[in-house]
Amino acid sequence: MTVVDAVLSRVPEPLRKLLLKHRELLKFAIVGGTTFVIDNGIWYLLKLSILEEKPVTAKVIAIIVATIVSYVLNREWSFRTRGGRERHHEAALFFLFSGIGVALNSLPLYISRYWLNLEEPHVTRLVQEVADFASGSIIGMLLAMFFRFWAFRRWVFPDDLGGKRRGSAQAADDPAEELGHS
Repeated sequence: MTVVDAVLSRVPEPLRKLLLKHRELLKFAIVGGTTFVIDNGIWYLLKLSILEEKPVTAKVIAIIVATIVSYVLNREWSFRTRGGRERHHEAALFFLFSGIGVALNSLPLYISRYWLNLEEPHVTRLVQEVADFASGSIIGMLLAMFFRFWAFRRWVFPDDLGGKRRGSAQAADDPAEELGHS
Protein backbone atom coordinates (compact mmCIF):
# COMPACT_ATOMS: atom_id res chain seq x y z
CA MET A 1 0.00 0.00 0.00
CA THR A 2 1.41 3.39 -1.01
CA VAL A 3 1.39 6.44 1.25
CA VAL A 4 -1.30 7.97 -0.94
CA ASP A 5 -3.48 4.86 -0.59
CA ALA A 6 -3.05 4.97 3.18
CA VAL A 7 -4.07 8.64 3.31
CA LEU A 8 -7.02 8.11 0.96
CA SER A 9 -8.33 5.24 3.06
CA ARG A 10 -8.82 7.73 5.93
CA VAL A 11 -10.55 10.40 3.82
CA PRO A 12 -14.37 10.48 3.81
CA GLU A 13 -15.93 9.04 0.64
CA PRO A 14 -17.28 12.29 -0.90
CA LEU A 15 -13.91 14.03 -0.49
CA ARG A 16 -12.07 10.93 -1.73
CA LYS A 17 -14.10 11.01 -4.96
CA LEU A 18 -13.30 14.70 -5.42
CA LEU A 19 -9.58 14.08 -4.84
CA LEU A 20 -9.56 11.19 -7.31
CA LYS A 21 -11.42 13.27 -9.89
CA HIS A 22 -8.80 16.04 -9.66
CA ARG A 23 -5.79 13.79 -9.03
CA GLU A 24 -3.48 15.57 -11.48
CA LEU A 25 -4.16 18.92 -9.85
CA LEU A 26 -3.68 17.38 -6.40
CA LYS A 27 -0.36 15.79 -7.39
CA PHE A 28 0.73 19.02 -9.10
CA ALA A 29 -0.09 20.90 -5.87
CA ILE A 30 1.95 18.42 -3.78
CA VAL A 31 4.91 18.83 -6.14
CA GLY A 32 4.37 22.58 -5.93
CA GLY A 33 4.41 22.50 -2.15
CA THR A 34 7.64 20.54 -2.19
CA THR A 35 9.28 22.91 -4.64
CA PHE A 36 7.92 25.89 -2.65
CA VAL A 37 9.95 24.71 0.34
CA ILE A 38 13.03 24.12 -1.84
CA ASP A 39 12.64 27.49 -3.58
CA ASN A 40 12.19 29.52 -0.40
CA GLY A 41 14.88 27.63 1.50
CA ILE A 42 17.47 28.33 -1.18
CA TRP A 43 16.23 31.90 -1.72
CA TYR A 44 16.52 32.87 1.93
CA LEU A 45 19.85 31.06 2.30
CA LEU A 46 21.26 33.05 -0.64
CA LYS A 47 19.62 36.41 0.05
CA LEU A 48 20.62 36.39 3.71
CA SER A 49 24.22 35.45 2.93
CA ILE A 50 26.22 35.71 -0.30
CA LEU A 51 23.57 37.48 -2.42
CA GLU A 52 22.28 39.91 0.19
CA GLU A 53 22.52 42.85 -2.23
CA LYS A 54 20.86 40.91 -5.09
CA PRO A 55 17.56 39.40 -3.87
CA VAL A 56 16.10 39.02 -7.37
CA THR A 57 19.19 37.11 -8.54
CA ALA A 58 18.92 34.90 -5.45
CA LYS A 59 15.24 34.27 -6.25
CA VAL A 60 15.99 33.35 -9.87
CA ILE A 61 18.69 30.85 -8.78
CA ALA A 62 16.30 29.32 -6.24
CA ILE A 63 13.53 29.04 -8.83
CA ILE A 64 15.86 27.34 -11.32
CA VAL A 65 16.87 24.68 -8.77
CA ALA A 66 13.22 24.16 -7.78
CA THR A 67 12.26 23.92 -11.47
CA ILE A 68 14.70 21.08 -12.08
CA VAL A 69 13.22 19.18 -9.13
CA SER A 70 9.74 20.03 -10.41
CA TYR A 71 10.47 18.53 -13.84
CA VAL A 72 11.52 15.21 -12.37
CA LEU A 73 8.57 15.01 -9.95
CA ASN A 74 5.97 16.17 -12.48
CA ARG A 75 7.23 13.87 -15.22
CA GLU A 76 7.50 10.81 -13.01
CA TRP A 77 4.46 11.38 -10.80
CA SER A 78 2.00 14.23 -11.50
CA PHE A 79 1.72 13.71 -15.26
CA ARG A 80 3.14 10.20 -15.57
CA THR A 81 0.14 8.96 -17.56
CA ARG A 82 0.35 11.86 -20.00
CA GLY A 83 2.94 12.89 -22.52
CA GLY A 84 4.72 10.40 -24.68
CA ARG A 85 6.91 12.88 -26.50
CA GLU A 86 10.58 12.18 -26.91
CA ARG A 87 12.27 13.07 -23.63
CA HIS A 88 14.40 15.90 -25.06
CA HIS A 89 11.36 17.52 -26.71
CA GLU A 90 9.31 17.20 -23.54
CA ALA A 91 12.15 18.62 -21.41
CA ALA A 92 12.70 21.52 -23.83
CA LEU A 93 9.00 22.46 -23.64
CA PHE A 94 8.98 22.04 -19.86
CA PHE A 95 11.95 24.33 -19.38
CA LEU A 96 10.66 26.86 -21.94
CA PHE A 97 7.37 27.22 -20.08
CA SER A 98 9.18 27.12 -16.75
CA GLY A 99 11.37 29.98 -17.98
CA ILE A 100 8.24 32.01 -18.60
CA GLY A 101 7.17 30.94 -15.09
CA VAL A 102 10.48 32.24 -13.67
CA ALA A 103 9.78 35.63 -15.24
CA LEU A 104 6.20 35.64 -13.91
CA ASN A 105 7.46 34.60 -10.46
CA SER A 106 10.22 37.24 -10.35
CA LEU A 107 8.20 40.15 -11.71
CA PRO A 108 6.24 40.99 -8.50
CA LEU A 109 9.46 40.91 -6.45
CA TYR A 110 11.19 43.16 -8.98
CA ILE A 111 8.25 45.59 -8.89
CA SER A 112 8.17 45.52 -5.09
CA ARG A 113 11.88 46.19 -4.70
CA TYR A 114 12.72 48.52 -7.56
CA TRP A 115 9.50 50.29 -8.59
CA LEU A 116 7.83 50.59 -5.20
CA ASN A 117 11.18 50.97 -3.35
CA LEU A 118 10.17 48.52 -0.63
CA GLU A 119 13.77 48.00 0.45
CA GLU A 120 16.14 49.45 3.01
CA PRO A 121 16.79 52.40 3.58
CA HIS A 122 13.34 53.48 2.26
CA VAL A 123 11.53 51.10 4.63
CA THR A 124 12.45 49.06 7.70
CA ARG A 125 14.04 45.63 7.39
CA LEU A 126 10.80 44.01 8.58
CA VAL A 127 8.72 45.76 5.91
CA GLN A 128 11.29 44.79 3.28
CA GLU A 129 11.19 41.10 4.26
CA VAL A 130 7.39 40.98 4.45
CA ALA A 131 7.15 42.69 1.04
CA ASP A 132 9.74 40.27 -0.40
CA PHE A 133 7.85 37.24 0.90
CA ALA A 134 4.43 38.51 -0.22
CA SER A 135 5.60 39.53 -3.69
CA GLY A 136 8.18 36.80 -4.37
CA SER A 137 6.77 33.79 -2.58
CA ILE A 138 3.03 34.36 -2.67
CA ILE A 139 1.97 36.58 -5.58
CA GLY A 140 4.75 35.56 -7.97
CA MET A 141 4.48 31.88 -7.16
CA LEU A 142 0.69 31.87 -7.63
CA LEU A 143 0.98 33.61 -11.02
CA ALA A 144 3.62 31.15 -12.17
CA MET A 145 1.79 28.13 -10.75
CA PHE A 146 -1.46 28.78 -12.63
CA PHE A 147 0.42 29.46 -15.84
CA ARG A 148 2.61 26.34 -15.54
CA PHE A 149 -0.28 23.99 -14.71
CA TRP A 150 -2.15 25.20 -17.78
CA ALA A 151 0.93 25.08 -20.05
CA PHE A 152 2.15 21.67 -18.81
CA ARG A 153 -1.25 20.03 -19.35
CA ARG A 154 -1.74 21.72 -22.71
CA TRP A 155 1.69 21.40 -24.37
CA VAL A 156 4.28 19.53 -22.29
CA PHE A 157 2.26 16.52 -21.12
CA PRO A 158 -0.79 16.50 -23.46
CA ASP A 159 -3.41 13.87 -22.79
CA ASP A 160 -3.70 12.87 -26.44
CA LEU A 161 -0.20 11.37 -26.23
CA GLY A 162 -0.87 9.70 -22.88
CA GLY A 163 -1.60 6.25 -24.29
CA LYS A 164 2.08 5.80 -25.05
CA ARG A 165 2.97 6.09 -21.35
CA ARG A 166 -0.08 4.56 -19.65
CA GLY A 167 0.95 0.96 -20.04
CA SER A 168 -2.42 -0.76 -20.00
CA ALA A 169 -6.01 0.37 -20.23
CA GLN A 170 -6.76 -1.43 -16.97
CA ALA A 171 -4.30 0.73 -14.98
CA ALA A 172 -5.86 3.86 -16.48
CA ASP A 173 -9.34 2.73 -15.37
CA ASP A 174 -8.30 2.31 -11.72
CA PRO A 175 -8.35 5.84 -10.23
CA ALA A 176 -6.63 4.79 -6.99
CA GLU A 177 -3.80 3.31 -9.03
CA GLU A 178 -3.32 6.57 -10.94
CA LEU A 179 -3.19 8.66 -7.76
CA GLY A 180 -0.52 6.47 -6.23
CA HIS A 181 2.98 6.06 -7.60
CA SER A 182 2.73 2.42 -8.58
